[in-house]
Amino acid sequence: MLWACILLPSLALDGVLRRQPDSGPVVLVDGPAQTRTVVAANAEAKAAGLRVGQRLSAAQALLAQFTALPYDPTEVERWQTFLAGVAYRYSSEVALLPHALVLEVGRSRGLFGEWSDIERRLRGDLTDLGFRHRLAAAPSPHAAYVLAGVHDGLAVAHPEHLRRALEPVPLRKARLPAAASTALPRMGVRTLGQLLRMPRDGLRRRFGAELLDALDQLLGDRPAGLDLYAPPDAVDWRLELSHEVENIAALVFPVRRMTADLAAYLAGRDGGVQRFVLHLEYREGATEVAVGLLAPERAAHTLFDAARGRLEQVRLPAPVLALRLRADDLPPFVPEGRDLFDERPAHALPFGQLRERLRARLGDDAVYQLATTRDPRPERSQRVGAQDEGDAEASPRPTWLLERPIPWRGAAPTVVAGPERMETGWWDGGPVRRDYYIVETAQGQRAWAFLPPDEAQGWMLHGWFA
Repeated sequence: MLWACILLPSLALDGVLRRQPDSGPVVLVDGPAQTRTVVAANAEAKAAGLRVGQRLSAAQALLAQFTALPYDPTEVERWQTFLAGVAYRYSSEVALLPHALVLEVGRSRGLFGEWSDIERRLRGDLTDLGFRHRLAAAPSPHAAYVLAGVHDGLAVAHPEHLRRALEPVPLRKARLPAAASTALPRMGVRTLGQLLRMPRDGLRRRFGAELLDALDQLLGDRPAGLDLYAPPDAVDWRLELSHEVENIAALVFPVRRMTADLAAYLAGRDGGVQRFVLHLEYREGATEVAVGLLAPERAAHTLFDAARGRLEQVRLPAPVLALRLRADDLPPFVPEGRDLFDERPAHALPFGQLRERLRARLGDDAVYQLATTRDPRPERSQRVGAQDEGDAEASPRPTWLLERPIPWRGAAPTVVAGPERMETGWWDGGPVRRDYYIVETAQGQRAWAFLPPDEAQGWMLHGWFA
């Protein structure tokens, strides 16, 4: 087995900076109102002299203008759970540890390649999402957790090399039980190597079984005892904005961020989304913006284009204070097939993205989709967002099906193929009895037309072939 650890040392701050790009010096503070202390600071704040552990009053004396936000542990938990969903793309065994994730990647190497390939993919995903991180790999999850804290990028693939890699680790970074971590340095034990060479009976008498269990888990000699993460079947995320937003254009960045997060989460669970709702929250009330897609999608640009097109039609009755994204159904996703030799222009939009952009801007009823159906009546075979109900018809069907048949105008057409008899619908009051033909006009256009039982009525046009 090979376990990877994603250590997230700045999770709380990164979660804040994702929604406040280019915001200057930012710090997170915690503690009682009169003695608030800096618990995290971004690069601009550190360059100005602010540091972790500093009183907020001292920081204000050093720097006049900076953003101080409260540290929220619930936000840390939310971001960690979100990243667990992203990591689920690479392994079905993902677990949450304090400020870290561990995932078993040994069985994933057949899909994603060796650890170096998986590491590159993980780093790319985390960087694109805006989270700083450290990565390490080891035969046990607890060893990977420890090694990530002392050496970013370290990988120990074989169990026989694990003990040698752990020996120089300082005891204060070994993540051992608190009582042992405090007492052992007073006894002159400062590295894991020194601890591992001590008699186990003596350690048991002095510290109990808890320390030995932790060492066994570290070396992989004992089950890790982890609670594995299971991705939820719905999404409900909320994002508080840093200031009141009075126009739709200012919502583009947070909506782009939320749809990108949704795309990453869907890729992790190998699913898609066909409908989600954006809630624009005001001081009183909210506006719901429903985003529907013709088929399950998970590409970030497709989700964002669809959401932006719907938002552009909204008029804000009041300043927006927060955004909420809710998706209650996450159906399976089947990637669209592509030609090996794609002849589209370099900057051409994929058809799915173009289709959803048109629907968002022109309305749901402006774009149609042909679908197969068990009802043979042509009038009932063209529906918006229809799902296939059966196998495709073997007989050719026109790409442009008219809403209803109309009388043929002009000279009589030339019959190319047919007839195809259709006699159905007697059971529901909509009987159809027609003989359909593929016909050609004098100009060379091909159409789908039929003759009613009473041929004196003449040809009726029902569709055109492309």
